[in-house]
Amino acid sequence: MSNSFPKEEKLKSRKLIEKLFSDGKSVSKFPLKLVFIPLTEHQSTSVNVLAGFSVPKRKFKKAVDRNHIKRLIRESYRLQKTTLFNNLPTSYAFMFLYLGKEQPSFIQLNKSMEQLLNRFLKQINKQ
Repeated sequence: MSNSFPKEEKLKSRKLIEKLFSDGKSVSKFPLKLVFIPLTEHQSTSVNVLAGFSVPKRKFKKAVDRNHIKRLIRESYRLQKTTLFNNLPTSYAFMFLYLGKEQPSFIQLNKSMEQLLNRFLKQINKQ
């Protein structure tokens, strides 16, 4: 499996995003929060995970700052996703939310992403 993040893995469906926030479960590791739902058979795509990323406009007024943080989160996810894909029983839709109030460093985000994905795997293995 490559460490790429192709277009097919991006969460774009408005209906699926609304369902994520209404019915989804979550795990968090500051400064990140992961909201997820398992995909049904008719929602399922050729990939295991559909992922979206969000940074609040209320905390970061400038789009440049929000885009920079989203870019860092996407890069961290891209590097960590191979361990996630190897341990997933079914397909999932993810939304990563940034909860912090300041610009993060990549090292901090990468460490949080690793711990967050491990918490997610523990939670789905419990079910």
